[in-house]
Amino acid sequence: MGVLDMAGLEAMIEEATVDAYNYDEQLTGLFTMLEEHLGLPFTTVVLGGEVTVDGIDLTPDGRIVVALCSRGGMRQSIGILELPLPSPAPEGAEWIEAHRYWAG
Repeated sequence: MGVLDMAGLEAMIEEATVDAYNYDEQLTGLFTMLEEHLGLPFTTVVLGGEVTVDGIDLTPDGRIVVALCSRGGMRQSIGILELPLPSPAPEGAEWIEAHRYWAG
C-alpha cells in the first residue's frame, strides 16, 4: 500500500459516504468499504504478542469500527484506528487510512 495523498483519501471518503448525511451513515459507509476491501485474516503484533485479525465489526452502539483479534483461545476487539498494522500492510489497508483521515 502506498501512502495516499489528501486528495486520494478525500476521493475514497467521498466514494464511501456519497449517500450519507450524518456521522452514523458516513461511518457505516466507511465500515462497508473496509468489509469489502480489507484482506482478512492477517496477523499483527499487539502489546508484544502476535494476534490474528479475522474480522471487523461495529461496537454495539455503532460508533466505532473494531478489529476482531484472536490469539490461542482468546478473543478481543481493538479499535481499528488503534490497531498497529503489519509491514507489508494487508490488502485494502488504505481504507483504514481513509477512515483515520475522516475521523480527524
